[in-house]
Amino acid sequence: MMATEQEQLTHRRGAEDAEFPQRELTDVILAAAIEVHTVLGPGMLESIYQGALRQELALRGVPFKAQVAIPVIYKGTALQTALRLDLIVDHRVIVEVKALTAIEEVHRAQLLSYLRATGLAAGLLINFNVPLLKSGIKRVVNSLRSSAPSAPLR
Repeated sequence: MMATEQEQLTHRRGAEDAEFPQRELTDVILAAAIEVHTVLGPGMLESIYQGALRQELALRGVPFKAQVAIPVIYKGTALQTALRLDLIVDHRVIVEVKALTAIEEVHRAQLLSYLRATGLAAGLLINFNVPLLKSGIKRVVNSLRSSAPSAPLR
């Protein structure tokens, strides 16, 4: 008997995953994403997956905010253009939803920038345009939290 995608994801825990911040919350988010992928499959627009994931999180009673604007501060001044995050779940995890042929390093860097801008520790990059959702999931950790001192720029 073949294990379900959820069981495979739950049992796949490497050393990096074991230390991932917000593990329990990200597992709940990923279970919701797997349900969305199971129902819709690959090939839809990103906005469809975003809406379905918001609905699935709401059905599960998981608090979130969608399309959150985060101001960008440049040399002490807030720019008129803000970052727009797909989801912030329970004020703790940023979720970026994609529907791409492949996730590239620039997408991971984008999520890491969002984590640094908000000071949050954990993010999920979820690409729904894959046959098996676990191959479209990237966990990203902000190891340079905003509370850490940084050297001044010259």
